[in-house]
Amino acid sequence: MPDARRSPGPVEDPVRSPSPARRGPTVSAPGSVGGRLEIAVWHKARLDPDFAEERILWSRGYRHVAGIDEVGRGCLAGPVTSAAVILPPDWAPAGLRDSKLLKPEDRRRLDIEIRAHAVAWAIAFVGPDLIDRINILQATLLASTLAAARLPIRPDALLLDAVSLPEVRVHQRVLVSADRLCASVAAASVIAKVARDRLMEEYDELYPGYDLARNKGYAAPEHRAGLDALGLSPIHRVSFAPCRDRQQMSLWQDAPADEADDPREADD
Repeated sequence: MPDARRSPGPVEDPVRSPSPARRGPTVSAPGSVGGRLEIAVWHKARLDPDFAEERILWSRGYRHVAGIDEVGRGCLAGPVTSAAVILPPDWAPAGLRDSKLLKPEDRRRLDIEIRAHAVAWAIAFVGPDLIDRINILQATLLASTLAAARLPIRPDALLLDAVSLPEVRVHQRVLVSADRLCASVAAASVIAKVARDRLMEEYDELYPGYDLARNKGYAAPEHRAGLDALGLSPIHRVSFAPCRDRQQMSLWQDAPADEADDPREADD
């Protein structure tokens, strides 16, 4: 495709990230809570992900390398959402980045291109009821495991951001900030973010008053104001501190909102 970006020639194993944390400058991050994202000095040149890690795995015989990423881990409401993506070798849509660094219109464009051209992709939701029962870390691991398992093509290896999946019996490579380094992980972050944002916009119509269409369930001032005025809705995570010890109002007496098996995942 003329607009696709191809990565440069062969690369060697990358240098490991420095162990001491170093604060760097910030960049615009429209998908983050504060609108800015701190970038460590050693990451400044790696905002545009490439296929360095994928190519290393391909050279070792792993044919189908899936990138996995999650969104919504720090939200007060709604599911945690994970996606898994296997991209064609060295193909990435123009402008691909970590979803937090993209404007909503750019994420939507990339989402369409990734779904159309990926070798395989899958999305999984784990809803607030299960998050409250098993904790957010275990729910995140579950969503990522489900996304990997739902890929229509079995991956030979996984690239993951900061966590491994003990229940998935394939080779795994865990990296810090993989969504800024690896094209397939960045692609997963985009389609997970777009899917979750659409769901939260639908929830905003069901449960008005929390400004969910704009804050997507994060602890923005308008969301907190809605909690003060309305109490909890069925999609709030009662185990999270800002929701703890609050009452669920009788206004929202409907079915529990657990999106672990959202039927729309089968629509595409």
